[in-house]
Amino acid sequence: MQFQLTDDFINQIEQLISLQDGDALRELLHDFHFADVAEILEELSFDEAVYLVKLLESEITSEALMEVDDDVREKILDRLSPQEIAAELQEMDTDDAVDVMGELDEDIQKQVIGQIEDTEHAADIVEMLKYDEDTAGALMAKELVRVKDNWTVAGCVREMRRQAENVTRVHSIYVVNKSGKLIGRLSLKDLLTVGEKTKISEVFIPKVDYVTVHTDNEEVARIMQKYDLEAIPVVDDNGVLVGRITIDDIVDFIKEEAERDYQMAAGISEDVEADDSIWKITRARLPWLVLGLFGGLGAVLIMEGFDDALAKYEILFFYTPLIAAMAGNVGVQSSAIIVQGLANDNVKGSLFNRFVKEMGLSLINGLALGTLIIVVNSIIGKPFDVSIAIAVSLLMVIFIAAIIGTFVPIILDKRGIDPAIATGPFITTSNDIFGILIFFYISKLILGF
Repeated sequence: MQFQLTDDFINQIEQLISLQDGDALRELLHDFHFADVAEILEELSFDEAVYLVKLLESEITSEALMEVDDDVREKILDRLSPQEIAAELQEMDTDDAVDVMGELDEDIQKQVIGQIEDTEHAADIVEMLKYDEDTAGALMAKELVRVKDNWTVAGCVREMRRQAENVTRVHSIYVVNKSGKLIGRLSLKDLLTVGEKTKISEVFIPKVDYVTVHTDNEEVARIMQKYDLEAIPVVDDNGVLVGRITIDDIVDFIKEEAERDYQMAAGISEDVEADDSIWKITRARLPWLVLGLFGGLGAVLIMEGFDDALAKYEILFFYTPLIAAMAGNVGVQSSAIIVQGLANDNVKGSLFNRFVKEMGLSLINGLALGTLIIVVNSIIGKPFDVSIAIAVSLLMVIFIAAIIGTFVPIILDKRGIDPAIATGPFITTSNDIFGILIFFYISKLILGF
């Protein structure tokens, strides 16, 4: 039966903690999955969560700490000693341990490394900390099963049993040569259906997808998605097998990227949570709000330049929100499709062909909406010349907004800037200004003011 966290259960936990009844707590949570323990930790106060982490076996709490919210984990770690943190890292795979280490101050990192009893594990963590955060080297885990091509099947099986003790889940068996360079992978089926004295070199599969330690995480995700991989090996600059990246790591990365892009599209400049401090949330929101403010002021100045026209055709004033809204909507639609395509590596072909496609699409949409404006205005009795001016303006605004929404993300991507920025206030504000400017200029040409 799936675990259901209730207020009564949390109250029971809190009461046992207040009584310092460690034995009862251990017995109560003994068979709990680490994800359930993580859920419990997030419902407790920080003092209570720290007490529970110190009380339970590191085999459970190390996994639970990786499941809790980053901010919660960081606050819990702040209340643990370097020795206690080291005990947690000792039970983690290297990729998780590196994530935790990245949240610690440099001085604390050194103290924690010195407290890890498994020197090989500590050395692996130190090595991985040297890689850039957004690369395969920082994302990979060192735990894997590797065999040498000159081993026999019998010797291979013995070595696999030894290595598998330190691997949570065996996705693949990688084959290396005497220098440790990745040369292929091994099928369990082939391993089980050949003689014990058969050499691995006779049965391994030489074709294997891999990435280097410097490969960008987005590229790793794209490769694993394209080839439906559950795990992918990682090699260094010399082709030596140094780790592997598993599908759960990629899912976590994609989730984090999606959350970051969503916030950026909403005009939030840094990663924030709902319970973060007012100052942090303000710092994340204010820059784009300032941009929107100046964009609005720009629109005001444009309208002031046409005050004579507004005095003569005051009806135009009431259509400015419609023009601005359509410009923003079209720009966001176009940029969202392009940003998604860039993320999935689906934006290919010449820019000219894409320009022609967007031009055709925007003209169709503009003609349809412009015609609808003329029909509606004729029904409600608006002047025909004004309706034509609004319809033609709307057509041009949609055309320009689609072009901006399409090519701004592409240009940003080519310059190494996250194109997700183009789906938020940046594109909306720019299109609002262009939209109003185009609206009044075309209206001036048609209405003759």
